[in-house]
Amino acid sequence: MSAMISALLNAPLLFFVLGALSRMARSDLRIPRALSKTLSIYLLAGIGLHGGAQLASAGLASLLAPAAAALALACLIPLAAYAALRYLLRLDGFNAAAIAAHYGSVSVATFMAATAWLQSRNVDYEPALVLMLAIMEVPAILIGLYLAERCRGSGSTGATAWSAIPASMLRHGSVLLLVGTILIGAVASRASLDAVNPFFEKLFMGALCLFLIDLGIQAATRLGELKKSALPLALFGVLAPLVFGSAGLLVGHAVLGFGAGGTTLVAVLAASASYIAVPPAMRMGVPEANPALYLMLSLGVTFPFNLMFGIPLFNHLAEWISK
Repeated sequence: MSAMISALLNAPLLFFVLGALSRMARSDLRIPRALSKTLSIYLLAGIGLHGGAQLASAGLASLLAPAAAALALACLIPLAAYAALRYLLRLDGFNAAAIAAHYGSVSVATFMAATAWLQSRNVDYEPALVLMLAIMEVPAILIGLYLAERCRGSGSTGATAWSAIPASMLRHGSVLLLVGTILIGAVASRASLDAVNPFFEKLFMGALCLFLIDLGIQAATRLGELKKSALPLALFGVLAPLVFGSAGLLVGHAVLGFGAGGTTLVAVLAASASYIAVPPAMRMGVPEANPALYLMLSLGVTFPFNLMFGIPLFNHLAEWISK
């Protein structure tokens, strides 16, 4: 019980709750869009540089298994989510494909919150996790677009689906920034990294807290849409991270042999749902899907669930199975 209370009194989480409460109270508190974008760029760059520097000290052979595991999770999770939504919840194919893409991709903000959680407890994690984050961003989007094209009846061979993929998605800013800063962190000289690290390390937690205020406001806004949606979809938003996160625990511990910190982050990656990179792709590639549904589930249900309960739960389970 004390561990759960400590988890709920985590500073970044409380900033998220502050943002949500401000929205519920109809306060005029807002984070300017330009500042929110700047914060997200800063946080992504900080994660990429830190991860790249750690990857530079790791051998190439040690990265192959995590990369393969990330690719497998990024492909299997959206397929499983689509099957559950389409055949268990009887959702139409377009909405099922769009929602599945969100759950197959990853939430960078959830990953950032989880790394902050581990750092606050002095728990180390393997550097390959940043590589896994970068790999898991895009495959689910391609799968979601492919599944939607099949629903249109013109994708029996898959050729039309691949041609429908927006070229801009392959150059998405968050993907480019994350991969680019990983490469910079891996190849830059130690002295030059030491010069910029204070900026990216000492301010990181404060920037994360401000970023989470904005996400709390957005999540509370979307939460109201639950009234318009069926209860089974809301339950999916809670059960999906538990199921997929459990698969991530097994992969992190049994397949990759990670410690408690690394296993926690693999579970968080598998449990998270994207609400930044995927929505633009779905709006462009699957206009038949209802944005309110996939945004409500990913941002209004799954993100706060993971932040408040998923991260501490997965960390507790990872520590238990790692003993």
